[in-house]
Amino acid sequence: MSEKRETDERKASVWTHQIDDVMLEISRQAALCKVRLLDPGVIEGVLHNNESVCGTSNPRAFKKLRDALIMGFVVREKAYDQLGPIEAEELITRIREKLKERFGGKLGGQAGAA
Repeated sequence: MSEKRETDERKASVWTHQIDDVMLEISRQAALCKVRLLDPGVIEGVLHNNESVCGTSNPRAFKKLRDALIMGFVVREKAYDQLGPIEAEELITRIREKLKERFGGKLGGQAGAA
């Protein structure tokens, strides 16, 4: 039983690192473009290649942001497959909260909202 637990912990550690890297890149690029990702409809705007969601013009960073968002969805689906949906969501929520603390209101959203 302890081998299974060690394997599960190793899997979770690998996925934590991968998800954290992608979410950090998303946050960095969003900050460069002044995109308030946590505001309603903004992620969809980025995915639809709508640069009007940017607070400043930075085409290179916007492209990187869009690519990172797409990668984030791919990584999330793979994490669901490997960890299970509940475990993956818990992991993503912890990482999201860490990023909110780091970037503060730069990412948008309501104050104090999860």
